[in-house]
Amino acid sequence: MFMDLFKVFLATLGAIAVLFFLSKLTGNKQITKMNMFDYINGITIGSIAAEMATSLETDVLKPLLAMILFGVVTYIISVVNNKSIVARRLITGKSIVLLDKDKLYRDNFSKVKMNLTEFLEELRSQGYFSIDDVELVVFEPNGKLSILPKSQKRPCTTGDLSLAVPKDRPEINVILDGKILQKNLKLSGNNIEWLNKKLKANKLLTEDVFLATVNNDNEITFYKNQDNKNKNDIFQ
Repeated sequence: MFMDLFKVFLATLGAIAVLFFLSKLTGNKQITKMNMFDYINGITIGSIAAEMATSLETDVLKPLLAMILFGVVTYIISVVNNKSIVARRLITGKSIVLLDKDKLYRDNFSKVKMNLTEFLEELRSQGYFSIDDVELVVFEPNGKLSILPKSQKRPCTTGDLSLAVPKDRPEINVILDGKILQKNLKLSGNNIEWLNKKLKANKLLTEDVFLATVNNDNEITFYKNQDNKNKNDIFQ
């Protein structure tokens, strides 16, 4: 009994290690970004890993080899996809126009296995409750709809108003959980002496800071560690 549990323990650790390696090899991708081939491969590799971790009768090397083969083949196919447009269209598919200039293409709906009810539901989920507000709808290989609204229905931008807006950049984290991020501090255009002055001016020590960020105007904001718990539920 003990040996069986120990075998499961070792096989599980091995499966986790191999899955981690394969995920790095094939690349990280959100579920919504996966095409059908990626999705099926992910499920298959996961199923083999589960079989490898829990099976007591079969040889561990067989599912391990199968996992590695699936991962390597997936990696090779991803490389081919990046190199060849023809292969990319064959393996991952291509974008298909469903609506263009107030015309719905019935045959294309059949190709993507989508009916009008699903189509209108997806439009509503993206904020378009009238099909008349939409100029172009494209079905992407990952199963999502890309929607181009008509020009008069687009949100107004500063470009439409001919306004000159200064360039912005995201805030840079310079302290995270009481640790100074030296590279980020340098990227913000500052140094440790500047940060220490800011800490001193706010009567803070580095370990007192949960998060510190530098914005586009080189202004630093400190978020202190809070020991007390906030029990208010503003969303209830």
